[in-house]
Amino acid sequence: MRLMIIGQLEGYIGSAGKIALQRGAKVIHCEDIVEGVGALRSGKGADVVMIDVKLKVAEFIKNLDAERIHIPVVACGIGTDTPSAVKAIEAGAKEYVPLPPDSDLIAAILEAVTQENSTMIANDPSMKQVMALADKVAPSDATVLITGESGTGKEVMSRYIHEKSKRGGETFIAVNCAAIPENLLESELFGHEKGAFTGAQGRRIGKFEEASNGTLLLDEVSEMHPQLQAKLLRAIQEKEITRIGSNSPVKVNVRIIATSNRDLEKSVEKGEFREDLYFRLNVMNIQLPPLRDRPSDIVPLAKLFSDRFAEENGLEAKPISKEGETKLKAYQWRGNVRELENTMHRAILMSSEAEIEADAIHLSESEFSGGKSAAPAAQAPDPAAVSSATSEPKETAPAEKPSDNQGAVEGLVGRSLADVEREMILNTLDNCLGNRTHAAKILGISIRTLRNKLNQYKEDGSPIPSSAVGGS
Repeated sequence: MRLMIIGQLEGYIGSAGKIALQRGAKVIHCEDIVEGVGALRSGKGADVVMIDVKLKVAEFIKNLDAERIHIPVVACGIGTDTPSAVKAIEAGAKEYVPLPPDSDLIAAILEAVTQENSTMIANDPSMKQVMALADKVAPSDATVLITGESGTGKEVMSRYIHEKSKRGGETFIAVNCAAIPENLLESELFGHEKGAFTGAQGRRIGKFEEASNGTLLLDEVSEMHPQLQAKLLRAIQEKEITRIGSNSPVKVNVRIIATSNRDLEKSVEKGEFREDLYFRLNVMNIQLPPLRDRPSDIVPLAKLFSDRFAEENGLEAKPISKEGETKLKAYQWRGNVRELENTMHRAILMSSEAEIEADAIHLSESEFSGGKSAAPAAQAPDPAAVSSATSEPKETAPAEKPSDNQGAVEGLVGRSLADVEREMILNTLDNCLGNRTHAAKILGISIRTLRNKLNQYKEDGSPIPSSAVGGS
């Protein structure tokens, strides 16, 4: 992970940078926003920027937008300066970090913003086969396509392949093709020349050049616009790119790894993805199994996450109870490893016993094997309800179901379809903790469609939940 720190922060800059270095980050320091923007233009890239809240944060973010530089910004300042923190967040900063720096807080913020986690657990036989293939593929320069459901760890696998390759000591750069708006992605990948468009104050080096001699990950490449797919195909075939506003090609030496949670062959059949690009990317294919198909890894992963979140929240690490383990293994994990991670974060916070009890592990009842929770019920059933259920003939049960949801249906009457759709999208995002990829899958729409809907709601002045802003 690469961190850029902008500003002096009254001597705390060294402490913050040291903490980041201890956490494995590469740190770049810039005196002011002009130097910061210049460094980003010239290819001294960063995965996240920490900026002194006393500097012109709004102007810095405005410059990034004008230059089509897509990067998360975290504001930081001495103590709890609430007005400045609010102002920075309103300007577009993702978070505010008070100083003097707290190591756990900075680590948590950096990980949350960059979503970086390189831990690989593969004890299950199905994953051991996958790891054996990855180990064979890694030393080569072959393009790799990693496929699998959302949340299965495709980026973690990408980093593993990079670290095991001969390029392991070089730069690894990930570009989320689903999270970056279409009008910014081309500049993000290929860069631009001064004056190429309004706001282009200088030459900007793109990710292809930035990843020179290293690895470039195209995360969720299936979400890329078809017009940009053609330019990507040429870059991979010719091993050269052309910056926006230039006619001079630039040779690049990068290894390409792409990921997708879609069936790309079906996307090709539907005309949503170029067939020639698919064949270029699919030199080697690694299919990651869903978490439900690797049961031996569920508890070790859960323990890894619970220990990590205990440390980050200043809590004592706890073992998982036998009942808790049974509950975890019985669940279907539609959201895969990412859902397990969020579940254990909640569990370590909710647990009140010496071991993480089953009741602290909050899961949807409908996603258990057989449709029922493997853990004991938290409360005894209502005797009146049991009496009613047992005395009623079974054949009459289906007739009673509509009345259970009658109020919900009546609540939709008189409302426009667009209004209902907006509420459904925002509620789903909120339930997914702002994770756009997971929400889009549940809603049955593409990431691009979801992003466009959110932009539309924002322009219309509709309130967007904080969890939905800046989600992945």
